[in-house]
Amino acid sequence: MKVAKKIVLHFTQQTIDKPIVSGLIREFNLDFNILKASISPGEVGLMIMELTGEQEDYDRGIKYLQAAGLEIQSLSQDVLRNDDRCTHCGACITMCPTRAFTLEDGTRKVLFDNSKCIVCELCVRACPPRAMELKF
Repeated sequence: MKVAKKIVLHFTQQTIDKPIVSGLIREFNLDFNILKASISPGEVGLMIMELTGEQEDYDRGIKYLQAAGLEIQSLSQDVLRNDDRCTHCGACITMCPTRAFTLEDGTRKVLFDNSKCIVCELCVRACPPRAMELKF
């Protein structure tokens, strides 16, 4: 069965300069899409990616990443909207690169589609009433 899961990889000083991610394609037949990365050579790094492939290959790929020394965090619903705080001002709509926010016709309410979210955090910074929150 094919799966597609979003994960966060945390690189250490020891793993930052190694070509670890390319092994996911070669050895485990997984496709990946890098959604966000912040990596500084010789320091630490963070990469948000979506892995797609057969469940067995995915499981083996995760074990490979762990054995290589990476910390792995599952990414599910990491950005949440506090509906009690949201004023539907629309600041998030203009900032979102994936169009996870849309304006509902008629009501003019801002709708949030979390499945399109890549956790870039632009909406969190742009939201005047601080309705967008990170969940760890």
